[in-house]
Amino acid sequence: MAIFERIGDLVKANINDLIDRAENPEKMVKQIIIDMEEQLRKATQGLGSAMASQNQVNKQLNNAKSQSAKWQEKAKMCLKAGNEELAKQALANKVQQDNQVEQYGAMAASMNAQVSELRSQVSMLKGKLDEARSKQAMLIARSKMADARSDMSKTLGSMDSGSAFAKLDKMEQKISNKEAKADAFAQISGMETASEDPFAKMEADVDVNTELEKLKQELGSAE
Repeated sequence: MAIFERIGDLVKANINDLIDRAENPEKMVKQIIIDMEEQLRKATQGLGSAMASQNQVNKQLNNAKSQSAKWQEKAKMCLKAGNEELAKQALANKVQQDNQVEQYGAMAASMNAQVSELRSQVSMLKGKLDEARSKQAMLIARSKMADARSDMSKTLGSMDSGSAFAKLDKMEQKISNKEAKADAFAQISGMETASEDPFAKMEADVDVNTELEKLKQELGSAE
């Protein structure tokens, strides 16, 4: 049946290959699930129709068997009553119902086999659909991860790392020069402030006088 050939194609499809060729893998995976759900719906409807036909044939079969048994009993009653001619008519009706039993029996056997096959195929499709649903989140996550890795690789590939580090080194040198200038200005500013500070000048004079007295004492003792 075409519907189950389609189911087989979906089940056997390499989902990873489909994702690789899809413009939007997430939508593709979701669409696969939707397609499989639609096939399951159609398959279930087909199974329902087949089961309805099976039930109808089985009902006709049972009715033919029941009618055959009734005509059998009527033929017995006619013979017991001594009416052989009427018994023959009853048996003729029984034979007609037996023919119906044979025909409906063959149809029922064929339908039972077909329904059994359809049940098996629907069960298989449900299992594959459950498996696909369980893989859906994982496949979408893998797709997003692959996109992230691809984007990162493109970003890193577009960067000139050598040039970037050279620029950083140059900027660091400029900052170091600015810091050195700032330190020099601070030192100069400190010296000027000290030369202009009367208290600092007084402390310097005291130190000079002290050293002078020490020198005089050394010279005096040498004489």
